[in-house]
Amino acid sequence: MQQDLKLLTDEQIIQFITEGYLVLQNELPNERHQKVMSHIHAVLMEEGNPGNNILPRVPDIQAFFETPVVRGALTGILGPDYYMHPHRHCHYNQPANQNPGGGLWHKDGYWSAMRSHRPWWAMIFYYTQDITEELGPTAVMPGSQYNEHFPGEDKPFRLPTGPAGTMVLVHFDLWHKASLNTSNQDRYMLKFQFARLEAPTSPTWEYENKTFQVPAGQADDTLLPIWLDVWDWLRGGSAEREERTDATLVDQKEAVRLKEAAEGDIENVALNAAYTLGRSGELGVGELLSIMRLGSAEASVRAGYGCIAAGKAAVEGLIDLLDHSDGERRALACFALGMIGSPKEQVVTALIFALSDGHALVERQAAEALGFIHATSPEAVSSTAHALVKALEQEKMEQTIDYWPHQGYIANKIGYSAALTLLRTGKNGEANEVIHALTAALDSKDRYVRAYAFEALTYLRTEKAVEVLLRYYRTARWCPDTSKASMF
Repeated sequence: MQQDLKLLTDEQIIQFITEGYLVLQNELPNERHQKVMSHIHAVLMEEGNPGNNILPRVPDIQAFFETPVVRGALTGILGPDYYMHPHRHCHYNQPANQNPGGGLWHKDGYWSAMRSHRPWWAMIFYYTQDITEELGPTAVMPGSQYNEHFPGEDKPFRLPTGPAGTMVLVHFDLWHKASLNTSNQDRYMLKFQFARLEAPTSPTWEYENKTFQVPAGQADDTLLPIWLDVWDWLRGGSAEREERTDATLVDQKEAVRLKEAAEGDIENVALNAAYTLGRSGELGVGELLSIMRLGSAEASVRAGYGCIAAGKAAVEGLIDLLDHSDGERRALACFALGMIGSPKEQVVTALIFALSDGHALVERQAAEALGFIHATSPEAVSSTAHALVKALEQEKMEQTIDYWPHQGYIANKIGYSAALTLLRTGKNGEANEVIHALTAALDSKDRYVRAYAFEALTYLRTEKAVEVLLRYYRTARWCPDTSKASMF
C-alpha cells in the first residue's frame, strides 16, 4: 500500500456501503480553488459548457484528483488501479434557475449494460467554493444506490456542505438531484467519474476489523444481506463468507417463502430475499435460478443479484442459462458470471462462446464479463480483440444495433464493452493482435471506444503501441490557451 495515501477507515467504508456516499475534504489552498473557479467561470461565460472537455480546457482541475485524500479514497472503493472515466461535466447552478438540472431525483446514466451493487464505478462531486445549503449543493438520498425504483419524495436526503475543496464520493447508482440555489452567487460543481479495473483481492483501506458493524442510528437493516455481500467482496472474499453460507441453510418451506418475497412488489424486501437465498446453499440457489429462467424480467434481475452473492455455487446453473431462448435472460447470466468473477476455464469458455451469440445484448454482456473476471488467457484476449474489430466493422457498415436506446450516449455498445475489457486485460494478450484492434478503435465513431483504446494502448507501452499513440496524439492534442478570445 502506498504510504502517501490518506486511506479510508473501516467506518468510512461501511458508511459508503450503507449510505452510498462520503463527504471528504481536500487539502489544497483556497487560492488554488479560487483560481480554477475563475477560469471555469470565464470558459462558461465566453464559450459555453465544454462538457467532457472541461479537463483539457481547464487542466489545473487534474491536481484536485491527485491529492492523498482523493487517491486514498478512490483506492479504498475502486482499488489501486482505478481509471478516470472520459465523461466529466461542470454543473453550473445559477440563483435565477428555478429548475436546476431538471429538478428531478435521478441516477446517472450508467456505463455497463447493467447496474452493479458492488462498486465497479464511483463519482465525485467536487466544489471549488465554500458550499452552503443556500448555494444549492447536489442533494443525495442515503442508501438509495441499491434501488432501481425511486424510493419516494418522503425519504430523507442530505445536502452536503463545507469549505472549498469539499467533495462527495458517491456510489455510481445513488439517487441524487440538484437543489435550488437561493443565494446571490453562482454555484460550480465538477462531476468526475471513475471505474475499477480489477475485482478486489484484499482490503485497500485501513482495514482493522473483519466484523461488519451496522452504523449506530441505522434503523432499517432490510438491505443487510447486500451490505454484507459488498463488504465481503471489497475484502477480496473470505472464509467467513463460506461459514455464513453454511450457517443459513434453509428448508424447502422457507426457500419457497423467500422465492415468493423475491418475486414480490416491495423492492427492498425482494432484494433482501434474493440475497438471502444466495447465501442459503443449494436450495436457495435453485430457487434463484428458477426465477431467472421463468420469473418476470424485474424479478429475474433481482435473482441475478442473488446468484452473484451465491458465488461459485451458482456458476453451473448460470452457464446452463446461456441456452435459454430469451436473449435478455442469457445476457443476465453473462452479467452474473462476470460479477461472480470466477476465471475458471468453463466460465471463460462459455463467455467466449457467448461473444458470437447473435443477440447484441448477450454479446455485449459477454465482452464486459470477460473483463470483470479478468480473463487473461490468450484465447480470451484474442476473442475480445476479435469482438472489438467485428463491432467496428459493423459500425462502418452502419449495422450497429441500438438495442438499449436509453444509453444513446454509447454509440457502439459492443465495441465499447470490448474496448473496456481490453483496457482491463489487453496487456496479457498477443501484442500485435491487441494493438491492431485498438488502433482500429481509435477511428470509431464512439468517443468512449476511442478513449478506452487510447488508455489501453497507454497500458501496453510496447514500442508499437507508443508509435500508434504518438501518431494519434498529434491530432488529438488540445491547447488549453486557445479559445475564441485567443485564437493563436
